Amino acid sequence: MNNLTPKVPFTDKRFLITLVFVTSLFMFWGIAITMADVLNKHFQQTMSLSKSQSAFVQFAVFGAYAVMGIPAGLFMKRFGYKRGVLLGLSLFAVGAFLFIPAANVSSFAFFGVALFIVGCGLSTLETVAHPFVASLGDQRTSDQRINFAQSFNAVGAMLGPAIGSYFLFGKHVEGSTDLTSVKVLYAVIGLVILLVAVSFSFVKVPPTTDPHVVSAADANAVNIDVAPDKKLFDHRHFVWAVAAQFFNVAAQAGTWAFFINYGHEKMGFSDEKAGHFMVVFMGMMLAGRFIGTFLMRIIAPNKLLAIFAIGNIIMCIIVAQGQGWLSFIALLMINFFFSIMFPTIFSLGLKNLGARTQQAASFLSMGVVGGAFFPFIMGALADRVGIANAYYAPIICYLVIFLFSYKFYKVKH
Repeated sequence: MNNLTPKVPFTDKRFLITLVFVTSLFMFWGIAITMADVLNKHFQQTMSLSKSQSAFVQFAVFGAYAVMGIPAGLFMKRFGYKRGVLLGLSLFAVGAFLFIPAANVSSFAFFGVALFIVGCGLSTLETVAHPFVASLGDQRTSDQRINFAQSFNAVGAMLGPAIGSYFLFGKHVEGSTDLTSVKVLYAVIGLVILLVAVSFSFVKVPPTTDPHVVSAADANAVNIDVAPDKKLFDHRHFVWAVAAQFFNVAAQAGTWAFFINYGHEKMGFSDEKAGHFMVVFMGMMLAGRFIGTFLMRIIAPNKLLAIFAIGNIIMCIIVAQGQGWLSFIALLMINFFFSIMFPTIFSLGLKNLGARTQQAASFLSMGVVGGAFFPFIMGALADRVGIANAYYAPIICYLVIFLFSYKFYKVKH
């Protein structure tokens, strides 16, 4: 059983408008991340790339997290949550607009630059938004708030492949190298993100509770520093959380990047139909987030995380067999078990860090860089031994997550 009680409020009324706005950010970067997976397959067609080459799409986006994580955290600490959000949205919009000249010159390297800048924006938003949401209410309910906000990230993850498939696959002619659809799609995205940034600039954010100056400390609360003399990397649970986040996003990026390839090669779907199934795939994550948020009221977050890690080990084994619909359903279920992993690892890693919370959030966001490298590994395996067998690779990632959730999540005073 966890330590949350029904008497602890989810948030305060004064934070509602801010919470709605910040929660919407989770949806926007969900759209961007999953649209990159559709873009991965589209570039294989229009620019004649192998699977390992097209994995550079994920490398550019997730690699930005390694570069931007710490600067975003320092910016947030110096200028606050609101300006951190505005910086992230601005970078997101600039990167999206750069798709226009990249498409005009048909340069994959130029697209890589644009994707990297988009990734810098996403990294900034993630670095800021998680502790921002955690601060919008009682710290003992931060697990619930972060998982709730991440549920809308799952909504965005459904919209991404739906929008991407419509624009990029719907009217694509086999053998065509035309990139007009890519240019139009990202121009619209840039305009929408710019509008959101302008709107958020007018929102008045009430003063939030700075976790490390709370006078009445609850030993079970999140972000109360029970060991103020310890350095950040002396907190074993935080170090393991960074490692778990690295492997979590590694497995996620690889699984998502080649979902459409699996549907096309093992199930015989067209790319557009596989893209539509990717919407269902992301819907499984949405269901898992809502169900997981509910279950955390009766099951401790670390225990639920361990159960879901075991679930994905089993699913990967079934997917790798390539047994038609049985394996494809298991592939869909991987995203159900993915659902709570990122926000729960993030929240468990931030516990009891006090003044080090914002710095810790930067490193946990940098853990996302795992998604930059793993798609190359899965892409190379898929090119050599087939797309199904490539799904054995993520199992090692879930073993690390299981170890963290079973034993190494514990806060050592």
